[in-house]
Amino acid sequence: MTVSIAPLSIQTIMQTSPVIPVLVVHDAAQARPMAEALVKGGLRVLEVTLRTSAALEAIAEMKKVEGAIVGAGTVVSAQQFAQAMDAGSEFIVSPGLTETIARPILDSGVPFLPGIANAGDIMRGLDLGLTHFKFFPAEASGGLKALKALAAPFYQAKFCPTGGITEASASEWLAFDPVLCVGGSWIVGATHAETETRAHAASGLRG
Repeated sequence: MTVSIAPLSIQTIMQTSPVIPVLVVHDAAQARPMAEALVKGGLRVLEVTLRTSAALEAIAEMKKVEGAIVGAGTVVSAQQFAQAMDAGSEFIVSPGLTETIARPILDSGVPFLPGIANAGDIMRGLDLGLTHFKFFPAEASGGLKALKALAAPFYQAKFCPTGGITEASASEWLAFDPVLCVGGSWIVGATHAETETRAHAASGLRG
C-alpha cells in the first residue's frame, strides 16, 4: 500500500483530544455531518467501528471533513484491515491482540492501537514492539483499579481505556498519567447540534 505522506504516530493521535468517539454508523449518509459536528465540537480523532455494513463508506465520507483524523475500529482480520485502508483509514484499532492481526498492520507502518485486557496481552504487545494499547473492555476488565495494577509493572505502556467509560467517569480515568485518552460512545446525540455540544464538553475533559 502506498502512503503519500508519513502517518501520524499513534501517540500523537491519542494526544490530539482527551476523548476518541467510538462510532457505530448505520447510515453512511449521516457520516459526514456527524464528523463535521464532532470536529466542530473539538474532537478530531474519530473511530468508526466495523460493526455495520455502512462502516467502510462512512470512513470514506468522514475523511472528506477538514481536520478529521479517521480510523477503523473493531478490526479483527487482515481482510478487514485491507478494506479499512482502502476506505482511507488513518489508524487501526482492534479489540484484542494477536500476531496474526498485528503483523500486517505493523508492516504497513499505519498507527495501530490494539486491545489488551491483561498482563499477557501487554507482554505480547511489547514483544511486537508496541507500547500504546486500548484497555478493553475497561469497566468489565476491572476498571481503573485494574489498569493501575497493570500499569505498574509495564511502566513504558500508555493506554486508551474503552468500554463502559462515561462522561461522568472519564475525568477520573484521564487523571491517571498512563492514560492519554479514553474511548467514548456517549458523544453522538439525537441531533448534530447535540453531538457538537457533547463533543465540545468532551474536548474540555481533563483529569
